[in-house]
Amino acid sequence: MSAAPNRKQRRQPPRVQVALGLTVLAAVAGWGIFTRWGNETALAAKAQDSQTPTVQLTIAAAGPVSEEIVLPGTVQPFIEAPIYARTNGYVKEWYTDIGTPVRKGQILALLDTPEVDQQLHQAEADYATAQANDTLAQSTAKRWAVLLATDSVSKQENDEKQADAAAKHALLASSKANLDRLRELEGFKRVIAPFDGVVTARQTDIGALINSGAAQGASLFRVTDNNRLRIYVQVPEAYTPMIRKGTKTQLGIAELPGKNFEAEVTRTAEAMDSNTRTLQVEIQYNNEKHDILPGGYAQVHFRLPIAEGKPRLPVSALIFRAEGLQVARVDEQNRAHLVKVSMGRDFGKEVEIASGIAAGDRIIASPPDSLNDGDPVRIAEKKDAKPAADSKDKK
Repeated sequence: MSAAPNRKQRRQPPRVQVALGLTVLAAVAGWGIFTRWGNETALAAKAQDSQTPTVQLTIAAAGPVSEEIVLPGTVQPFIEAPIYARTNGYVKEWYTDIGTPVRKGQILALLDTPEVDQQLHQAEADYATAQANDTLAQSTAKRWAVLLATDSVSKQENDEKQADAAAKHALLASSKANLDRLRELEGFKRVIAPFDGVVTARQTDIGALINSGAAQGASLFRVTDNNRLRIYVQVPEAYTPMIRKGTKTQLGIAELPGKNFEAEVTRTAEAMDSNTRTLQVEIQYNNEKHDILPGGYAQVHFRLPIAEGKPRLPVSALIFRAEGLQVARVDEQNRAHLVKVSMGRDFGKEVEIASGIAAGDRIIASPPDSLNDGDPVRIAEKKDAKPAADSKDKK
């Protein structure tokens, strides 16, 4: 009889059971909600992380304080002249061939000019006749002037004699000028060197018919002065502010590897070529030893000082958009900021940045097209490449 009441006392009331059930259900539901929220948060973080681009950085390096550029130059002699005949005739003799050093006034060839010789003889005879007529006319004019003073002749007759004397004197001057001209032509049958140099071409031979003037045919000889050379260089517009008279240069010749020849800028054109946008520069080199042959090409080395070493970036770092030329600079919080820049000189793989950034700035080497100002970025870790020698040793 006493056991029954004890079992009733141990049995829990229905409210307690309900409360326990509800608590368990709430705990299970809360755990599920918490787990789902955690998964959603992790998924959102993963999605956001996947949207953050991974980029490589490059450091804007300051440019050098001096720069060397190498440009092709055309080597020409200091003086070069084709030698033409100034009179008609035939080549009687020639005295110099290619490679012969000549002095100023030295005879290169002698021409036979029979027509000019005959014209000269005729001019000498005409001059003698004009001289005799002038002498008689002047004497007659003086006598008639004396007779006019005594009224022995009329004034009209005296004026005629004076005018005839003046005409005869003019004819004498004309004959003298024609004689001098033919004497000069007769002197041109001796073809001479106009300056000290070397004969670099002979394009005639004995018996060849010669017509005076450059328009009548090829030149007889070509003489060049190789003791001093002119080297002409076309300098791009970006370097023209640094090229001045007296700028030191070095010449490199392909046929003489390992040798450099000191030279300097003597003058510039002081104007840009509108077709090529370059400045013509003349360099002179003392070639007394005849180390360099004219007519070829030379590599001209310019060592140019730069007042301010402006930063340089790879071409891939440039962003071309409607806002203008930009680069993506990364701050300490790894956020990208689009900065407008202006470009200086183009070196092919690298470009000079004239303004907008400073040396040492962290710049995205190859920014994605979807990058916006203020976007976070992930910095890719650089893996140091092992030297090839080490890898071979390990093998």
